[in-house]
Amino acid sequence: MGIAVIILIIILLLLARNIRIVPQAQAMVVERLGGYRATWNVGLHFKVPILDRVAKKVILKEQVVDFPPQPVITKDNVTMQIDTVVFFQITDPKLYTYGVENPIMAIENLTATTLRNIIGDLELDETLTSRETINTKMRASLDVATDPWGIKVNRVELKNIIPPAAIQEAMEKQMKAERERRETILVAEGEKKSAILVAEGKKEAMILDAQAAKESAILKAEAEKEKMIREAEGEAAAILKVQQANADGIRFLKEAGADERVLTLKSFEAMAKIADGQATKIIIPSEMQNLAGSIKAAVEVAKEA
Repeated sequence: MGIAVIILIIILLLLARNIRIVPQAQAMVVERLGGYRATWNVGLHFKVPILDRVAKKVILKEQVVDFPPQPVITKDNVTMQIDTVVFFQITDPKLYTYGVENPIMAIENLTATTLRNIIGDLELDETLTSRETINTKMRASLDVATDPWGIKVNRVELKNIIPPAAIQEAMEKQMKAERERRETILVAEGEKKSAILVAEGKKEAMILDAQAAKESAILKAEAEKEKMIREAEGEAAAILKVQQANADGIRFLKEAGADERVLTLKSFEAMAKIADGQATKIIIPSEMQNLAGSIKAAVEVAKEA
């Protein structure tokens, strides 16, 4: 009875040791008597004791490898240090297991060789400004080279590009000079815009002053004109009133029965009042001149008598 229990326990232990559960995103490569038997994917699996063994556990998730800086030489003979980051994924566990002895080391060496080939065709300035182009070329080259190993290279990134110290110093001086040049240009443009704005302001001020002076002159001329018109109208009204008064006086004398000589004298008096004004010339009708001669003769006769 005791022996049977022991045998049962041994059988259960053997069964337990030969049951394998493959988790998600993993795979197991199984060999039987030293040869490839199968690839176990996600799920429950049982291997034959003693005959089968798990040769390799493979992770199917995307993996990232950061390789140390590699010395490379550009087309214009500048030596720099470049480190790369490779994103890859195992697509075939069997090829990954049997394709190459050390896949990560193989990818590192292949990355360094490919990088040197690509950088050797570029000059320093192109290397510093063509990261995306270099990444694309390296990914395509590595993807083709690692396909027989069951590896797919998804992305390759240049992490750091470290030129020599002298080149870095020269680049910093160049960048400083460029920044100073841009600053000088910005200051000059600012001063130019400021001068233009000041000139435009002065121009607008002069235009406004000229318009104001013009409007002032127009208003002054209109005021003078209005003044002269009012003065002329006042003088005309005064003359009109004087003439009206004289006409009323003559009409009154005529209605009172005054003779022709009295009327003539009144006309002379009106003309004398007119002469007291601003008129510089008075035109006397010929009839009045004859009448004046007659009056003079009458006065002389009266004196002789």
